[in-house]
Amino acid sequence: MTLVAISASFGAGGSRIGPALAERLGVPFLDRAIPLRVAAQLDVEPEVAAARDEQPGSGRMEQLLRGFIGSDTGVPVPVPPESFTSEDFRQATEEVLRQQAATGEGVILGRAAVVVLREDARVLRVRLDGPQERRIEQAMAMAPELDRRAAERAARQTDRTHADYARHLYGVDIRDPMLYHLVVDSTALPLDACVELIAWATATPTAARG
Repeated sequence: MTLVAISASFGAGGSRIGPALAERLGVPFLDRAIPLRVAAQLDVEPEVAAARDEQPGSGRMEQLLRGFIGSDTGVPVPVPPESFTSEDFRQATEEVLRQQAATGEGVILGRAAVVVLREDARVLRVRLDGPQERRIEQAMAMAPELDRRAAERAARQTDRTHADYARHLYGVDIRDPMLYHLVVDSTALPLDACVELIAWATATPTAARG
């Protein structure tokens, strides 16, 4: 069984490391696919959710859901229409995460999976981070169309949104190292080395993780 939950700050390379790790381990990768599966759980057409994403949000929780992303470039994911509450969305997202965990394999990026699955001893919880300036530089290298001003703005907004989401819904600080088995400065190590490091860590017996 190979289960990895990854939390990544902006520019830390989560959108590169996550899929590469899943391929390296031969397991499914979950990131942007989750909102579509959540839409199915809520019986919402994906097109409806996507259309809703084009409209400006009014409530604080909707803003958090809109900004709760796994990518490194600040691209929002669909949020449910107004008829569904943030609690509906949270419960459906958690159900998708637990369904994946029940299979015993997968790499999950974002979606507060490190918090939702923290009591599951099978899950290796990983944080990808690094100094903000180096993360901004790395984000621009991964997305050449992203200029410095946009990258700096995205770093502030994305990191704040992820932190707010975890604090608002789960009462935790997503940056707390105690949430993780492994914290990696993915701006100091090549991304492929990060993949290999995490893959090596998955070999740790689950009983030793706690």
